[in-house]
Amino acid sequence: MSAHRPLVQVEALAPSFAEQAQAWASRLGLPMRAEGAEFALQVGEGGLQLQMLGPQAPGPVRVDFLEGGAAHRRQFGGGSGQMIAKAVGIQPGIRPSVLDATAGLGRDAFVLATLGCELTLCERQPLIAALLEDGLARARVDAEVAAIVARMRLLHGNAIELMDLWQGEPPQVIYLDPMFPHRDKSALVKKEMRLFRPFVGDDLDAATLLDRALALATHRVVVKRPRKAPAIEGARPSYCLEGKSSRYDIYPKKKLQPAAQ
Repeated sequence: MSAHRPLVQVEALAPSFAEQAQAWASRLGLPMRAEGAEFALQVGEGGLQLQMLGPQAPGPVRVDFLEGGAAHRRQFGGGSGQMIAKAVGIQPGIRPSVLDATAGLGRDAFVLATLGCELTLCERQPLIAALLEDGLARARVDAEVAAIVARMRLLHGNAIELMDLWQGEPPQVIYLDPMFPHRDKSALVKKEMRLFRPFVGDDLDAATLLDRALALATHRVVVKRPRKAPAIEGARPSYCLEGKSSRYDIYPKKKLQPAAQ
């Protein structure tokens, strides 16, 4: 984790959101106003968003499953032909249950839920988990995506602990996308990385995460990595699917079968 913990204040973008802002501040243990704050968690018309403060700050980041990239990918993203779909083992009649143990802003999980998988999302960074919770809540009342996000269940907390204490049916597939020193030049990634890296740092416990995932998943573990990055320390992947900027390392345990009719 980063040694310097950034100072975050909570803001209501209009008086009508003051109560909501106060509720988030109490829940996350953050001040409503803070001298020298570097970030603001803002509550407004579009929901919850995280904004870097000061000159040259990029625009805010929020979770939006209704418009923008998520909507475009849902409508035109290539369906089950997408590499992530192949990586988790989606095939005719096969829609595995997936634990996304490093959910972040929920983009990959939303793609898999759109394709029909049941998802459990885990996010340990409280601010990112809050943005994700807010995005899911807004999506639940939207006629077009309500059925998709109904397949997404969010758990707040450390995935390693949650996997250790897992209750009930274990997931067939566990999906990991640990934070890595990204070199991606795309503006979107750059903006989000600038915002989130001070909070999350790099995932130095990725090897433990992989180890626990391999112990819990019944059928396979999938790790998303930048294309040229080394595999996570520990067990070696059996095979990889490689794209332009990223790849998927696959650790199969058992063959996925079509659900019994």
